[in-house]
Amino acid sequence: MTFRSCGRADRRLVLMLLMLFYISVSVRASEPSSDASSSSDTHSRLFEEIAEEVAELERRSNVLKKVVRFVKPSVVHIQARKTSLVGTTVSTRRSVEEAGSGVIVQLEGQHYVLTNRHVISQSELNQIQIQLSDGRITFPVRVWTDRHSDVAVMRIASRDLVPARLADSDGVEIGDFVLAVGSPFGLSHSVTYGIISAKGRRDLRLGNGDVKYQDFLQTDAAINPGNSGGPLLNLRGEVIGINTAIASSSGGNEGIGFTIPINMFIHIASQLVQSGNVRRAYLGVRLDRRFGPLQANELGLPVARGARVTEVTPNSPAAQALLRIGDVIVQIDDTPIDSDDHLVNLISLLSIDRRIEVAFYRDGKRQSVWARVGARESFERD
Repeated sequence: MTFRSCGRADRRLVLMLLMLFYISVSVRASEPSSDASSSSDTHSRLFEEIAEEVAELERRSNVLKKVVRFVKPSVVHIQARKTSLVGTTVSTRRSVEEAGSGVIVQLEGQHYVLTNRHVISQSELNQIQIQLSDGRITFPVRVWTDRHSDVAVMRIASRDLVPARLADSDGVEIGDFVLAVGSPFGLSHSVTYGIISAKGRRDLRLGNGDVKYQDFLQTDAAINPGNSGGPLLNLRGEVIGINTAIASSSGGNEGIGFTIPINMFIHIASQLVQSGNVRRAYLGVRLDRRFGPLQANELGLPVARGARVTEVTPNSPAAQALLRIGDVIVQIDDTPIDSDDHLVNLISLLSIDRRIEVAFYRDGKRQSVWARVGARESFERD
């Protein structure tokens, strides 16, 4: 199984509705006719009943059609031309095309297109073609990217743009119904349907490994190459995430897609727009990647989760809070810590200088300290 950056409308809802309809019709059709001469009347009555029940099903399914119409003006198709050097002895330049998707949002009165960095990386402004839903072609005025999260933001200056509505992705739950809109295999504004399958996927090997900060939503809505950068929507038509990658052994959709939560995406995008770079908070601990439920049980901890400290950076917020090697951090403020990746991602999304409560186990006893997180660039270089 490999994880790939992601690039037909999903029929499962229709099949489910048709199944319910079939059961209903089958029950009615199985009722015996008392008079063969009335078969024509029975046939007509059955048709009327079918039409009535289908009309009810159509009324219930209209919400999906409305959501698609609502979000369509906000979704764009992206075609990026990239030039790369190839060859080991004599380098030559090769031009390749990357197709992807994006969604228009409004930040501080300006319009931007959100997409993935891997869609537009190595492309100049005039090599990034953005096609709006009405067919207009535009190019970005300015681009910002963050390689460690695969976030990209492009400012555009076209008129009559329709920004998407953004949801609070912290409120998303496993089992929520979702729609994915994008350009799989270059087929712009394709819509697929599914649910949220899991949350907090944080240890994916993507591309060359640059994407360090991960907190993906997982969905079974069909996502394929070309969907990268497109929105994942709730049934209100609000963006809950940006589709980024798939897990696949064939290169195509196998029902496992990954989406950057929109709260995380906007947190990073806003910093890029405001200052041109991303400042990530820093606690100052190195963690044991092998730590899990078995190790927690061996330590006699009452919880089978957490992040065990293997090193404390001198003069860091962790050092000033007197955290030690061997401490198992299990909670930051009100958020329980699942693993080392969870802790790293949670801290990276905090505001610089924020004061946090760190709960941990030391020698089998639960303790807590207060720490004020610093700026990562003050202690580490990318």
